[in-house]
Amino acid sequence: MMIHAVWSVIFKTFRRKRLRILQERLQPNRKMRILDVGGYPQTWTAHEPCAEEIQIVNVHEVPQPEATGGHKIRCSVADGCALPFRNAEFDIGFSNSVIEHVGNWERQKQFAKEMRRTSKKLWVQTPAQEFWIEPHYLTPFVHWLPKSMRVKIARNFTLWGWMTRPSPKQVEEFVDDIRLLTLAEMKELFPDCTILKERFLFFFTKSYIAVRTQCSADEIKNPVLTHEYS
Repeated sequence: MMIHAVWSVIFKTFRRKRLRILQERLQPNRKMRILDVGGYPQTWTAHEPCAEEIQIVNVHEVPQPEATGGHKIRCSVADGCALPFRNAEFDIGFSNSVIEHVGNWERQKQFAKEMRRTSKKLWVQTPAQEFWIEPHYLTPFVHWLPKSMRVKIARNFTLWGWMTRPSPKQVEEFVDDIRLLTLAEMKELFPDCTILKERFLFFFTKSYIAVRTQCSADEIKNPVLTHEYS
C-alpha cells in the first residue's frame, strides 16, 4: 500500500539521522564495545564499522550474519529486563524502538535500569506517546483511545489491521505488546540522560532519545528510579 511505502521511507530516513547523531554525541570508535538490546545485525552492517564488537541481544534467536561488512557481531538470546552482563561491561548501550514493547511500567523500569547498569554511555530511542500517528498501528490517534477500544477497532479501523488481518487473539497480543512513553516517563526512567526530541515536520515530536555521554561508577552500580506511573 502506498501509505505503508511512504512510512517505510520516513522510518529509514529517521534511522539514518539517529545513527549520525549517535556518532556525534557518543563518538563510538574501533576500541569500544556496543550492546544493542532488541536489535538486528542489519542496523550495523549497512554502515562502516564503528566499534570493536557489537553484542546483539534479543528475546528470540537472531541468525549470526554471514556477511558483516567488517563488523564483529555476536548475537545472543536474553530478556532486556534481566541482562546477563556485568556492570558497565559495554561502552555504549543502544536500543531502538524496543522499550515500548517490553510490557507494563514495572518492566519498562527494569529495562531502563538494565540499560543504565550495563553500559557507560546510552542511546535509547522510543516513539513519543504524544505524537498523533502511532507507528505500529500506522494510524492517527488510535493509541490515545482506551485499551478496550483499541482491541475492538484495531483489526478493521487501522492500517495495521487492514494489512495483516489478525485474529482476535493476535489483536489482543498486539495491543498488550505496546506501551508508548511520555516525556515525563522518559525523564523518570533515564534521570541521568539528556532526552532529545526527534521532530517531524518541525513542530511535532515523533520520538524521544535518552542519551548519556558519561556517568560515574556509582550511578552505574546503583541506578535510581523514584516516581510511580500506572
